[in-house]
Amino acid sequence: MSAADIIETVQYLTFKLDEEVFALDVAKVREILEYTGITKVPQTPDFMRGVINLRGSVVPVIDLRLKFGMSATERTVNTCIIVVEVELEDETLILGVLADSVQEVIEMEPEQIEAAPHIGTHLNTDFIKGMGKHDNRFIMILDSDKIFTDEELYTVQDVG
Repeated sequence: MSAADIIETVQYLTFKLDEEVFALDVAKVREILEYTGITKVPQTPDFMRGVINLRGSVVPVIDLRLKFGMSATERTVNTCIIVVEVELEDETLILGVLADSVQEVIEMEPEQIEAAPHIGTHLNTDFIKGMGKHDNRFIMILDSDKIFTDEELYTVQDVG
């Protein structure tokens, strides 16, 4: 899905990683949790911080800052875990995504969203649905189903 595929008003949950604002479609967000103890799992990718117990279910927790080439998320009073649904073939995986802070839920009209920038041929920006404009700032709208490769999701699925 790209910015051109967005034809109706959509609600997005905005959150910060470092100083950048990102957004996820609220339809993919299950809940937001306070940062809790994460159990590290050996021999997993660096961006996979570990797992949490969510009402009896094992949920893998991903550090998007590491996935996006930033420094690791530091725990603060605002650090939280956004629980999202990710599609892998015909299955829905539940993942926790670390965020420095959750901002707000906003509505964006299709005309507020531009196509993701094409930054060279070596960088994959398929996971960016578009660049939203809200309150005179850009918000990177993420496609939760495209942030991770199938191989990465299989690794995470095996842990969960």
